[in-house]
Amino acid sequence: MNGRDGVCRYSPLRKGDIAMALEKANIIVVSTNERIEVLFNPNEYVIETNNSFAWKKVPGFTNPIAQFISGEASILTMDLFFDTYEKRTDVRDHTSLVAKLMEVDKDLHAPPVCRFVWGSMDFKGVIEKINERYTMFLDSGIPVRAVLQVRFAKWESISEQLKRIPRQSSDRTKQKILQQGQQLWMLAGDEYEDPGLWREIARANGIDNPRVLESGQRLVVPPLD
Repeated sequence: MNGRDGVCRYSPLRKGDIAMALEKANIIVVSTNERIEVLFNPNEYVIETNNSFAWKKVPGFTNPIAQFISGEASILTMDLFFDTYEKRTDVRDHTSLVAKLMEVDKDLHAPPVCRFVWGSMDFKGVIEKINERYTMFLDSGIPVRAVLQVRFAKWESISEQLKRIPRQSSDRTKQKILQQGQQLWMLAGDEYEDPGLWREIARANGIDNPRVLESGQRLVVPPLD
């Protein structure tokens, strides 16, 4: 569900949700298909998504114009619980498998891309941060209970994003008919999502005075470098 802060929080374990309770979550390394099964499913996970905008001030306007820059990586966070008290074995034998996913892979020259899979949940990303907290120990000092706060950042290749987001690109020259009352900064806002780029259109059309324009005039909208 959506919280007041715009962050999506999911509590998959609900009363009567037996199938989800029995199915174990897994972390899968994409390059090797190595599978790490969590000992206990998380009680909840949080997905946070943000966009980045630049705000352009336009003379004569009360509010700045928003220019979309890009989306930011969606973030998946959760607490993973580990308990080996009954077996009286070192819980780090399990937590180290997750922590190791932050190490640089010698073949990839970067930490591996992983998938967190649980039921219908399938989140592909890289692990940005792990906070390990050990809360129970044997008399020998060996830890037997731990909580790992894990932060995944979504990962997608360029080709995957292009397939998912079909778009008209501003890298192609277009021709537009100037509408009555339309100014170059308006056209730049429509085509480039940035009114401040009106000079690109003026330069491409040899316009010295952008205030003297005629409706019905055919204008070239050049690609952005």
